[in-house]
Amino acid sequence: MEDRKIKTTDSSRTTGSVRGTDANRDPITGTPGAHPVGTGLGAAAGGAAAGAAIGTVAGPVGTVIGMAAGAIVGGLAGKGIAEKIDPTVETSYWKENYQTRPYYQKDSAWESYEPAYRTGYEGYGRYQGKRYEDVEGDLRRDYEKSRGKTGLPWESAKSATRDAWHRVERAIPGDADGDGR
Repeated sequence: MEDRKIKTTDSSRTTGSVRGTDANRDPITGTPGAHPVGTGLGAAAGGAAAGAAIGTVAGPVGTVIGMAAGAIVGGLAGKGIAEKIDPTVETSYWKENYQTRPYYQKDSAWESYEPAYRTGYEGYGRYQGKRYEDVEGDLRRDYEKSRGKTGLPWESAKSATRDAWHRVERAIPGDADGDGR
């Protein structure tokens, strides 16, 4: 079994390992660390648009070629952020700690909070470089789509989503969204 370490600098969080975590293997090559969602998001988020803008100088054909090249570069950038977010580790952390958070509603089950935490840590990779406050509406829509029947209403879930977002943000070196955290 493989151990994955959680490296943190925030003393309010625990540091440890999770046994048997998924290596997120690439379905084609078998290489560990494949994050197709992050790769796709990076491509969609900016690479294709930037490549298309650069390629426009050469005309319509240049736009298409630039878009394809930009998507590849953007996909790699998205994969880089996504690889730093291990959903198995994040889920394990929150499952062990959700009852200690100030917004926890007594007697609420883990299943009520899980979609909110997932929305937060996945959202950080999806909306890379943006501040939580700037994408809260997008996160709410993401949460509403994925919460299912067990999730909390957004007004009760948004603190958990924000908490998970900021936990990932603090764990990744730098201040990608410029908010000082």
